[in-house]
Amino acid sequence: MEFYEIHPVNPQERLILKAVEIMRNGGVVIYPTDTVYGIGCDIYNSEALERILSIKGDTMTKFLSFVVPDLKDISKYAKVSDKAFKIIKRAIPGPYTFILPASKEVPKKLWSKRNTVGIRVPDNKIAIMLAKELGNPIFSTSVTNRKGEIITDPTEIKISMQNQVDLMLSQGILPNKVSTVVDLTEDEIQIIREGAGDTSIFY
Repeated sequence: MEFYEIHPVNPQERLILKAVEIMRNGGVVIYPTDTVYGIGCDIYNSEALERILSIKGDTMTKFLSFVVPDLKDISKYAKVSDKAFKIIKRAIPGPYTFILPASKEVPKKLWSKRNTVGIRVPDNKIAIMLAKELGNPIFSTSVTNRKGEIITDPTEIKISMQNQVDLMLSQGILPNKVSTVVDLTEDEIQIIREGAGDTSIFY
């Protein structure tokens, strides 16, 4: 695994381009978000997706999500009602995962049994730059150890994931708090998982 420390405010462009090149070639990368570290790949690369699912194994959560850079992209990959649009607009970028009906742009492998998807626009410059440069959403799931416990220390991640991913962009130790999952598929908003971020903005 290639390992690089990246600046959180002024990310080095060469490192962004290197990570994107790896994803374009079917690779898997670890990158920071506004919550925890994510393991990511291009959502349209089925082999890379399978690789991540294999890495996670039994520790994979039911919250499969992907990162997009802005609201326009959310509307492309999910069916967004007028109400949901207004809610999302005031919450992004931020530590929220929105459950929405999937559009045909999303590979069926990422659909839930309810034909929904989880979409994030994290408040993290590195994650947003990666998604913009890639031009496709980045599949994202949290970095965990074999017990399913989230790891936020880059040194520990490096040891644990050394032979499983192609590259890691390290932003230092991140807070150990996952995103808040918000279901916007119905008229009534549901908080499926409370994590980082203020949930009062949804009511």
